[in-house]
Amino acid sequence: MSIMNNPYVQIRRELHQIPERGFDETKTQGYLLQYIQNLPKEHIELKTWKTGIFLRVQGTAPRKTIGYRADIDGLPITEETGLSFKSLHEGMMHACGHDLHMSIALGILTHFATHPPKDNLLFMFQPAEEGPGGALPMIQTDFFTQWKPDMIIALHIAPEYPVGTIATKPGLLFANTSELFIDLTGLGGHAAYPHQTNDMVVAACSLVTQLQSVVARNVDPLDSAVITIGKITGGTVQNIIAERARLEGTIRTLSVESMKKVKERIEALVQGVEIGYNCKTSIDYGSMYHQVDNDVKLTEEFMRFVTNETNVNLIESKEAMTGEDYGYMIANTPGFMFWLGAESPFGLHHSKLNPNEDAIGVAINTIISYLNFKAN
Repeated sequence: MSIMNNPYVQIRRELHQIPERGFDETKTQGYLLQYIQNLPKEHIELKTWKTGIFLRVQGTAPRKTIGYRADIDGLPITEETGLSFKSLHEGMMHACGHDLHMSIALGILTHFATHPPKDNLLFMFQPAEEGPGGALPMIQTDFFTQWKPDMIIALHIAPEYPVGTIATKPGLLFANTSELFIDLTGLGGHAAYPHQTNDMVVAACSLVTQLQSVVARNVDPLDSAVITIGKITGGTVQNIIAERARLEGTIRTLSVESMKKVKERIEALVQGVEIGYNCKTSIDYGSMYHQVDNDVKLTEEFMRFVTNETNVNLIESKEAMTGEDYGYMIANTPGFMFWLGAESPFGLHHSKLNPNEDAIGVAINTIISYLNFKAN
């Protein structure tokens, strides 16, 4: 299915123009609902949840229900692609490929709405993957319980792989992630009288330096973890000693145990800064995402299918420090996620990300074939 005859490329471009923040995806939900409204309704049932959508396709002789997840939110990034169909929402962009994810899901859905599957299918258009996290509350709904799938699959575009490539692995694929916000409050004052103040810029700088020792001296060298402080704010003008400072960052670990150890050490260091700099502190971990741990049996089966039954090139990938709240969906339900090659010179979350749209057809055809294979 090439770009020239693939209607889902145009759908992707229209969705690309309306990126929205998590749980504010009203235009996106409306677009999806309008498209679904035009599908044959004999075998489908739909329920909305917040700005997300559950859609069940009734199988002809169901033995199980297979779930398919597509995330729908955008990112607060100003687009710099120069595309004719660039974002119409100022300061927002589909910079993580969710526009492709949705168009792929609609392509798969359309096929099975017009060619009823043997098994039941549950499509989940999930809001807020980029934050604050929509997967966990979505699977806690009565809708999910009522239509609970026996397995779930999902994909994510990968700009670093060429079109026609799928990459995945059994077991751990994506890391545990947690946001990190640390607020420091001291006593500000005139720059000429530092002895009468408690300078939070100095305290913040000291804390950033100390945080770099957490991974090096508290995590097993054979394990992996990352602490990144991506933003520091503090003070008002050049001649006033800062009363407040704030650190914003992220924590990534390849095990739940390491996440616990890292947080314990961060909390100990923050307590030390509180004492050493005579200030008040607070920590907020914001959104926390569970690791994406692919079911070994299902993933190996999928990898064999791709190798033996398709023209797609399969790569066994390594685990990555990226985060995905899809991990919550397969924490208690067997499932897997895979990378879809979308070759772009710019990576995920970049203002110039421009995936190769031929990836859309590759994904639609592969997933349709795989779901038919699972029904046999």
